[in-house]
Amino acid sequence: MPITLAPQGRELMVRKVGADDKVKKHLMEMGIAEGSKVTLLQSSGGSVIIVVKEGRVCLDRSLAGKILVA
Repeated sequence: MPITLAPQGRELMVRKVGADDKVKKHLMEMGIAEGSKVTLLQSSGGSVIIVVKEGRVCLDRSLAGKILVA
């Protein structure tokens, strides 16, 4: 399921990032890659806030929709 539809406050595992190589590389540098664990904090309006490792990341809703989690 896309991270935009995931339950808030639960640790999730990234299964697939469906973006072009440049965006995938940028997300990987931030710690968002296949197999990494993230926690959805908030998904409202036009952005999504997730916790990656020890930091928070705010993503555009369209980009967040390309990150599939389980």
